[in-house]
Amino acid sequence: MTLTIVGSQLGDEGKGALVDRWGGDADVVVRYQGGDNAGHTVVEGGAEYKLSLVPSGAVRGTVGILGNGCVVNPRTLFTEIDDLRERGLDPDVRVARRAHVIMPYHRVLDGIEEEVKADDDAGDEVGTTGRGIGPTYEDKAGRRGIRVADLLDPDALREKLEYAVPQKRALVEDVYGLEIDDDRAEAFDVDALHEEFAAIGERLADEGMTVNCSDYLHRRHEAGDEILFEGAQGTHIDVDHGNYPFVTSSNPTAGAAAVGSGLGVTKVGSGEVVGIVKAYLSRVGEGPMPTELDGDADEEALADDIREKGGEFGTVTGRPRRIGWLDLPMLRHAARVSGFTGLAVNHVDVLAGLDELKVCTGYELDSEAQGASGSRTQSGDGEEIDTVPTTADRWERCEPVYETLDTWDEFDSSAVAAEGYDALPEAAREYLELVADETDTPVYAVGVGPDREETVELTNPFEE
Repeated sequence: MTLTIVGSQLGDEGKGALVDRWGGDADVVVRYQGGDNAGHTVVEGGAEYKLSLVPSGAVRGTVGILGNGCVVNPRTLFTEIDDLRERGLDPDVRVARRAHVIMPYHRVLDGIEEEVKADDDAGDEVGTTGRGIGPTYEDKAGRRGIRVADLLDPDALREKLEYAVPQKRALVEDVYGLEIDDDRAEAFDVDALHEEFAAIGERLADEGMTVNCSDYLHRRHEAGDEILFEGAQGTHIDVDHGNYPFVTSSNPTAGAAAVGSGLGVTKVGSGEVVGIVKAYLSRVGEGPMPTELDGDADEEALADDIREKGGEFGTVTGRPRRIGWLDLPMLRHAARVSGFTGLAVNHVDVLAGLDELKVCTGYELDSEAQGASGSRTQSGDGEEIDTVPTTADRWERCEPVYETLDTWDEFDSSAVAAEGYDALPEAAREYLELVADETDTPVYAVGVGPDREETVELTNPFEE
């Protein structure tokens, strides 16, 4: 069977821990989109592994594949593989030959575009990681990208570089009006790029790392192997289904698992789709966040406490994450677009010991924005809606409608994980049941701590 893991919020939901846990029952773990802008932290036996490109299942010794829907920075890939080897692991990582390659000029252009957006005072900056993800996907869509297969053929690689690099140089100099200084010169040097990336192609070939992803997965599936698809980022930064333009450049939602891997939609769609939910909300980067705790001093202090307790700092960037209450309209949208069959709710332990606990059940949209789909009732001067509006402007004008819930005391995470779901405080179980009811999806697992063993498993999707 297949299992697809999807982030239900804005990324950073703790997907890596569940991929790592259930990855032990999988034969292959596939990343189907994104690049090294996606950070996963896996904790095993007190050892912490921070991965931004290598599939999370590598810690369990599972075959990991970067599918054709990914954009791959070979420098990052080999750095992570070498680091894991130095720590005593032997990751088996394959890369789809149809996957596109992040080139150094993509990273330069990513930084320039964000700087320009920030300088024009229009508030259009997205807050990207600067890893070149967007420009690489732009080249893919523009049919001028360089794919992993091109690295295996030095002549084809040079031909493509000679076509692409002058365009990128002209974009910097003629469109943005900037000089290519010494620090950036190598990113626009055809000979230097060819030498480096032809050598990368040799290493990929020597280590047998490249695959025809569709054919490989088809054969593994036909042989009866279990395949886990690992989404990066989260539903609400999906380029089609998120709060555009504050989105990533790919599709983290479940439908992309088939497109980004080449395994047929009937095979992927016949399996389980588990949405990963953080018990509160966090976000890195710009964009609307109606439940953000950023009001008075008390709210900001609470956000700081949750941030510290939950380790809410970007795996890739180290940036402190914005913190907010759980947003149920977001989860309803996520459940719809990916068709969740189960939920995993993480960081329940982080909310223990609070003086007050709120959850957003809907939004009140001001009168300027009336007419949004999904409306329920008229409320005051605005309209009350139970799902996320289709534009960032409308979402920005949403005021959260809160329900106040009972809080629960601190608990021993290891003891609860060992004893099971009934060992959770009653108020915590009521909180989880609310999430399940609002998304019409059963809870499969509850994260009560960062370690793999600190997860209460109600259902193993591979055993369904």
